[in-house]
Amino acid sequence: MGPFAYRSWVEISLQQIADNFNAVRSVVGPNVEVMPVVKADAYRHGAVEVSRTLMGAGARWLAVSNVEEGAILRDRGINARILVMADFLPSERAGLFDYDLTPVIHSLEDVREWDRLCAARGVQASYHLKIDSGMGRLGTLASAAEILATVESTRYARLEGVMSHLASAANYASPQTEQQIEVFDRLCCELAGNGVNPPLLHLSSTTPVAYGRSEAWQRMVRPGHAIYGYVSPVAAGTPPARLLHVCPALTWKAAVLAIKDLPAGALVGYGGMYRTTQPTRIAILAAGYADGIPHRLSGRGRVIVKGHFAPIIGAVSMDVTTIDVTHCPPIQVGDAVTLLGSENGHSIDAQQIARIAGTISYSVLCGIHARVKRIYLDAGQ
Repeated sequence: MGPFAYRSWVEISLQQIADNFNAVRSVVGPNVEVMPVVKADAYRHGAVEVSRTLMGAGARWLAVSNVEEGAILRDRGINARILVMADFLPSERAGLFDYDLTPVIHSLEDVREWDRLCAARGVQASYHLKIDSGMGRLGTLASAAEILATVESTRYARLEGVMSHLASAANYASPQTEQQIEVFDRLCCELAGNGVNPPLLHLSSTTPVAYGRSEAWQRMVRPGHAIYGYVSPVAAGTPPARLLHVCPALTWKAAVLAIKDLPAGALVGYGGMYRTTQPTRIAILAAGYADGIPHRLSGRGRVIVKGHFAPIIGAVSMDVTTIDVTHCPPIQVGDAVTLLGSENGHSIDAQQIARIAGTISYSVLCGIHARVKRIYLDAGQ
């Protein structure tokens, strides 16, 4: 079949991905391992292409969410170390061996099970143990003594890393981050004092890197958002000076399907939620909420047309979105409109969209549907 015209597409700068990785590495310095997070198809930037780029830039570790994500990377020739952060389901454990993936394990019983699986295969295999330092999600609440007893009882499972996850890293008015770091440090010190000193300790995602909270960096950091060009805004309090500066790597566009002139008083879209107040020229874009445009942008969001902002009017539909182009330069069917990106000094990024839609920028990026075509700029350079 095909070829087909692109209705909606994203343009991804692999060079910007590499630049963002190098910016993180520059902040944390040479003694801290940088493990980019490429889960959720690299936040919809394309995990295989992004992983290749990151390896080319020097990344030795990559982080995914589940075994399937890791297996896809292995099948496409990605040979970096891959940490599986949230999948130790019974049916997936064989895949950890088959694809040479390193699991994060969240309970001492699962550590013992990993040891039994390793013994059955006659191999030694690494794992990272996750500590619940105060987030109340995944991770063991076991004491250092209990962890030591388990580690000493296992012969085939090798403790390579200890990690945790910070719940409120962007909130400088809350003591939670300091409390979590204290819990983590105290436990790691007890382990080290009893001869268990894994080479990799890690707590930090993007925000503690960006604002220089170096006590959270430990021996490895796990940037996700920063790799794709974003740092979450500070939720509360006064942070130190920002050290990390990155730029978005993704631009999202859609084609104009139709243009028409409506009289004053015309209703637009489902539910007639918008009524024109004057003669209005509209354009219908070939993208809707099935492509990832948040429905809550209905009557609230905007796009960039020929370097000018144009408001979204009426309800965002499944496959199309209507905009008001009355005050924009002339456009034609097939022209590209920018949904996320920059044109002529005007910019719309995922954080701006998230504020309007009442969500978070991670959700905006991860919400870009697989049917939106991916175009890689500077690929192979």
